[in-house]
Formats: sequence, C-alpha cells, structure tokens
Amino acid sequence: MKKIIFPIVLIALVSTIVFSGCSTGNKKPVEKIQKAKISLEDSLMDLVQYQTFRYFWEGAEPVSGMARERIHMDNVYPQNDQDVVTLGGSGFGVMAILVGIERGFITREQALERFQRIVAYLGKADRFHGAWPHWLDGPTGKVKPFSKKDDGGDLVETAFMIQGLLAVAEYYTGGNEAEQQLVADIQQLWEDVEWDWYTQGKDVLYWHWSPNYGWDMNFPVGGYNECLIMYVLAASSPTHPISPAVYDKGWALNGDIAKDTVYYGLSTVLNFYEHNDDPIGPLFWAHYSYLGLNPKGLKDKYADYWKLNVNHATIHYRYALDNPKNFKGYGENQWGFTSSYSMRGYAGHRPGKGDLGVISPTAALSSFPYTPEESMNFLKYLYLDADSLVGKYGPYDAYSQTENWYLPRYLAIDQGPIPVMIENYRSGLLWNLFMKNEDVQAGLAKLGFETP
Repeated sequence: MKKIIFPIVLIALVSTIVFSGCSTGNKKPVEKIQKAKISLEDSLMDLVQYQTFRYFWEGAEPVSGMARERIHMDNVYPQNDQDVVTLGGSGFGVMAILVGIERGFITREQALERFQRIVAYLGKADRFHGAWPHWLDGPTGKVKPFSKKDDGGDLVETAFMIQGLLAVAEYYTGGNEAEQQLVADIQQLWEDVEWDWYTQGKDVLYWHWSPNYGWDMNFPVGGYNECLIMYVLAASSPTHPISPAVYDKGWALNGDIAKDTVYYGLSTVLNFYEHNDDPIGPLFWAHYSYLGLNPKGLKDKYADYWKLNVNHATIHYRYALDNPKNFKGYGENQWGFTSSYSMRGYAGHRPGKGDLGVISPTAALSSFPYTPEESMNFLKYLYLDADSLVGKYGPYDAYSQTENWYLPRYLAIDQGPIPVMIENYRSGLLWNLFMKNEDVQAGLAKLGFETP
C-alpha cells in the first residue's frame, strides 16, 4: 500500500528521533533510543487525535455544528445523506472537542462558541418525551428516520449525547457568565429526558418510541452490550429517574447477565448475548459507554468493569493472533473487530461467526486504555507501514487485506471514540470530567456501584 505524505512536523520529528537514537554522545545509546521511542509514540498519538478531532471540528454540519453521520472523501453518498447528523456520534464529538482544547488544537473560547451552537440547536430539534432521534436533518433539526418505524425517540443515542454534554458542562462549570449559561442550558436538556417514560411502566428500558408507530419496534434493552451508560444515566436523572429494579431486572436480566464464558483463555465476565451463543461482542461495546464512565475500579454485584473491558480487548487480540479463518494480515500489528463498513456494507464484525476478514481501526485504537502496547503496535502499523489507509480525518473506517479492499470513508461513531479513549489513556480527561458529575455519582450509588 502506497504512502501518504506525513505532516512536515512529524517528518522532522521522526528524522530527529532516528538520528539522535543512532548517534553516540554523553547519554547511553539505549537511553536515547528509549526516549526516541517515547517521542515517536507521543507524536503518533498527537497526530491521530488531531486528525480524528478534525472530523468533528472542520467536518461538522455547519447549521447545527454537530457531527455528520458519515463523510465520504470520494463524495459518493448512495443515500444522499451527507447533511444528516448523528446524535450518538455528536455525543462522542463534543468530547473530542474537549480533547482538542486540552491538546491545543483550538482554544477554550472557540470550543465554547461551537458548544453554544450545538446546545441551542438541540434545544429546538425534534424530541420525543425528551429523547432525540437517532438521526436529524442537519439544516432543519427535523427527524430523519433511521428506518421506517425508527422515526422517533432513540434512548440509547440520547444517552450517548447526554454523556458527552455532561462532560462539557463539568469542563465549563465555574467559568465566566457565558460558560455558566452553557452549563445551565445543558442541565435543562439533561433534565428534559423522560427516562422513566421509556419503561412503559415495566422493569426495563425500551430503546425506541415512534409518534407514528408507538412501541412497535419492541426493543427492551437487556445486557450485556453497549447500553450500560443508558441505564446509569436513567438512574442518575434528577427529574425522571428509574428505580434500581429496572436495572436489575431489565438490564441485568435478573442476574443472568453474570453468566460468563471463557474464550481464548479469558473470562468474558458477563454474558455478551441474550439471544445467541456468540462468546464475545464487537469492541465498540468496550468503548461507547466508557467514554465518560470510568471502568477503572468500577464494580457492582455483576462485574468488575475494568476486567471486563481488558479481557474483551485482549480476546480480540488473541483471536487475531490465532487467526482461525486464515485471513491475510491478522497478527500482532493488525487486530480489532467492531461494527463498521465492509465489502458487504455495514456489518457487525467480531471474532467467530462475525469475522469477515475486515479490520476496523477504531477497534484497536479506542482500546488504548485496555491494551496500550497492542494498540500502539497497530497505530505504528497504520502510520508507518500502511498509511494509505489514513486520510484527512485519520484512519479510514475499515479495510480487508484478504479482499484488497478499503474505501476513503468515515463514520462518526467510529472516529469519535479514537481521540476520546486515547485521551483517557493519556490523561483520564473525559473520565475525570464525567465522573465528577453529582447526578452521576448519585445514580451509580443508587444502583450499587463501587467507584474509585
């Protein structure tokens, strides 16, 4: 695969590292090589964070300021949806913008203006008992149906949006008058979500409600999957909270969620599938709920969530090393499977039956907190060996060496976790912000969680 041109700063840095590491001087060569390695690794993390941040900054839909569902650099949009914005991806995006402030890509004031636009837009956009839909038409703020009956509230996507907004509110708490107004406006959006209404009076949360089809989609959400954050926020709501029974009976399936299995020598900790026997899920399950929710030291009566996520990522890595289907490229430098584009359209890649020979860069890169060495090896592979797979907004969504396939296309839900989870690995920024929220602290305590 051909090379792309590195930014001049990175070229200079890599050159300096190579020559200083090989030269002799007052310091031992080994020490110089170690420092050079650290400098290269930091620079690569800076670069991928900068590029993926730009998806949500420069690539945003201009009216809303929110994240486009997809950006195709080949300008091919089969569904003519280049102006559709995503709620979940935008929740990840506002967290990426916070990373941008802290890494010096933009100023606090620039970010404030963008956050003000997003929050004002969300306050006027279509909502259904406080929940936003999966997609909105960017220019108008009107619902864009995700499918025929998915034309109303989407509680999971709403949870991802709220998770991001609460981190933003904590970042600006105690600031100047404009910043305090932003915090107040976010609080109002948070308080308007009718989490308890989405139970239908039962001990479970339902994913969707439509003003035209009611509860026809009939999707009660039971674990384990990407939706833990929805239950945590629902319990944390200061205005429309759920009871612990909804968590224990609905999400935790009356305790059946704790029926783990062993796969590649590691416990899965929880049961990853309620309705089939697949042992492990796609890696986005280890990312979406944990962009703000810190899994370090997080435990309840069902799981140790740090162990859960470390094992989840490590199982994916071991599966790639084993490579039971003999797909080209799999190994210590190429691993990680999650829902993404594929040769067959969008697909839920995961070890086992869901393995199509497709690697999705977000899987390994967003797992940096859990598998730092393995994730770094993948990052180096992308940028130093196969960087035709990298474009303006970072690594392209997915590729297959077996099929000699990739497209220069991006999805917000895949780009967003990369800068956020790398920052959580480097500084804990988003974990620290989200976990400071007093409503969240109360909700976690209410559900019986132990936190650091």
